[in-house]
Amino acid sequence: MDFFKSLIKELIDGGNVVDIATNESEKPVSQYFKDLGCKVFSIDTSRSPLSTGNIRAIKQIKSIAKDYDIVHCHTPLASIATRLACKGFRKNGLKVIYTAHGFHFYKGAPLKNWLIYYPVEKICAHWTDVLITINKEDFELAKKKMKAKRIEYIPGVGIDTKKFADVVVDRDKKREEIGVPKVAKMLLSVGELNENKNHKVVIEALGKINDPNIHYVIAGVGDQKENLENLAKTFNVNLHLLGYRKDVAELYKCADLYVLPSIREGLNVSVMEALASGLSVLCSNIRGNVDMVVSGDNGYLFSPFDENAIGNCVRRVIINESKRSKCFESSYRYDSSRINDSIKNIYEGIKR
Repeated sequence: MDFFKSLIKELIDGGNVVDIATNESEKPVSQYFKDLGCKVFSIDTSRSPLSTGNIRAIKQIKSIAKDYDIVHCHTPLASIATRLACKGFRKNGLKVIYTAHGFHFYKGAPLKNWLIYYPVEKICAHWTDVLITINKEDFELAKKKMKAKRIEYIPGVGIDTKKFADVVVDRDKKREEIGVPKVAKMLLSVGELNENKNHKVVIEALGKINDPNIHYVIAGVGDQKENLENLAKTFNVNLHLLGYRKDVAELYKCADLYVLPSIREGLNVSVMEALASGLSVLCSNIRGNVDMVVSGDNGYLFSPFDENAIGNCVRRVIINESKRSKCFESSYRYDSSRINDSIKNIYEGIKR
């Protein structure tokens, strides 16, 4: 929900009523939204497809949604429950919008994803007034295969590009704090320590480079922490696992290169933040990433399973001021002001 702080404030400032339905037991809603006057309804949706809470949520959402003009849903399972709950109200004028933050079915996805998620999304599209996709691959697939009333492409949820561009930090002091020498080459990743984020391939690549002057910093938590630490010891790589951080804007400014080796993404926010900070981005050649990064321009693309390709890219990346300017310019299309305007235009359009 934190992604939508600026959008919800703009909507309320414009005289609209915005309320939130979510599973507060999994992730409590920020006090920020409550202070804005948003009512918060706790429902039993879960990210786990095995949770019976998603079934209970259908009835819960049905009791809430009938009082609204627009229901905007996010995440696959919550959006399925929402569209099932709201389909009967659409004849009375209720409009249902779904933002797909990256379909679970995509080029190269496991067959089970296509067998499970694709047919369900295809059916639910019939009860969707606007289907918003955030990357070009999903947009093209949705246009060909989904029967939503309207399909739109909006590149992400938006970030405050100026915040990341203008942040000031004592680079040497911050590096000292996290244990990175001021003369070292610092590679940075921000994200959960899980198998999909694929940090291990970067460690393997750095092991082959065997340069003690390179330090790899990851801000995030997850179940792969011990595995990554052991791998770094095996390959003699300088690895710094910082855990959850509130100073990522400062970390971007201290790094020499941003790395995102994920196997699957929708449209990764940290890449936008890194570009807005002036960092070149080295990332996997997958859906979403290819929308943001152009090899040799604002970064480099590689196969997420090819540590040799990563090593080659690391070796040839040279950060300079002209490159930093180009990185920032490429991030502006993801600025919150532009994304919010696009979403508000959709709201206005379907209310008519």
